[in-house]
Amino acid sequence: MKSVQFHGHGGHDVIQYDEIPDPTPGPDEVKIDVKAAALNHLDVWTRRGMPGIDLSMPHTPGSDAAGVVVEVGENVERFEQNDRVAVSAGVACGRCEFCRDGEESMCVRYQIIGEHRPGVHAEYATVPADNLVPVPEGVDWEVAGSASLVFQTAWRMLVTRADLSPTDSVLVLGASGGVGHAAVQIADHVADEVYATASTEEKLGYAADCGADHVIDYTETNYADRIRDLTGKRGVDVVVDHVAGESWSDSLASLAKGGKLVTCGATAGGQPHTDVNRIFWNQLSVLGSTMATPGEADDALSLVWDGTFEPRIREVVPMSEAARGHEMLENREGFGKVVLKPDSEL
Repeated sequence: MKSVQFHGHGGHDVIQYDEIPDPTPGPDEVKIDVKAAALNHLDVWTRRGMPGIDLSMPHTPGSDAAGVVVEVGENVERFEQNDRVAVSAGVACGRCEFCRDGEESMCVRYQIIGEHRPGVHAEYATVPADNLVPVPEGVDWEVAGSASLVFQTAWRMLVTRADLSPTDSVLVLGASGGVGHAAVQIADHVADEVYATASTEEKLGYAADCGADHVIDYTETNYADRIRDLTGKRGVDVVVDHVAGESWSDSLASLAKGGKLVTCGATAGGQPHTDVNRIFWNQLSVLGSTMATPGEADDALSLVWDGTFEPRIREVVPMSEAARGHEMLENREGFGKVVLKPDSEL
């Protein structure tokens, strides 16, 4: 079969589309015929190399995919041949104190498919049966293959960690990205008022289409100042910040007293300046969040399958051109998800 691979860390030029042996599922695994997959910024970081993660090379990246079951391991009972499924990438041990308490994404041995273990950007992939979600008939493969990681991540951030309520106001940074545009839709579904930042008129328009009531071009104005203007100096109840870096202090400054900043990443830098005085005086909460529990993933994806939420597709790219997809993410081109389809499916 054909598979996206890299034999060493580096730029997008290290990505290849190689011929490799077909995978065979283990006793608790399912083999799927991949119909569509999607890129996330996690794929870029994995390709570049991250401290503390020592991958076996060559490595197949990819955390998002959907397809048809072609073979199941001897212990698998949830799925059978021809079932439509999507990958949910978080792998938990099921035995530690956090797993036993229903907090699988806090597992002490937590891994993510495509980051810590081989991914699913290939014609066929084998994954644990516990990491598959049924996909109803009628859901497009591009939707099924691009929704899982970003919508479950944004759902846990807002619904579980920030405990979002119908009276809350929410600011979403980087609303043109995968997690960002999912967070805007979830916030619009649950909360009272949604603010979003982006860097171009086109991206701001897309954010508004996703449900943002107010959009802010962060290249033209300081978004914390603009939030203060729009809220009568109050600030918002929740900030979704997966950017960090130099704007971290502005995110804290955008919060109302008692507000919550929830983060799942740091694409602009992981060691930002933090105004501790503001945190304690305004009694702010800074909340970390990673992926989601299986139940949270099911809740989020059920609202994708019924059309309440919709992953916006930036472009569909042949899997053999995965390097171009990586380049699009790195250059911050466009809005929404980049979908990869095996060349054999085109």
